[in-house]
Amino acid sequence: MAEKVLERFPAGSPRGSWPAEEYAARRRDQGEAATVVMDLKSDAFLVVVPGRDED
Repeated sequence: MAEKVLERFPAGSPRGSWPAEEYAARRRDQGEAATVVMDLKSDAFLVVVPGRDED
């Protein structure tokens, strides 16, 4: 099962700023199982949701 990327946020946000976490929290409030992961290759935080199995 692959994850679907909803949004990308650069890792260089100002200190005390958590835009990826805030975006994921809003999506969770809407009923989605959004989580934040770090993509080391692109130096970005990704907001992802579980993908759907396709036949």
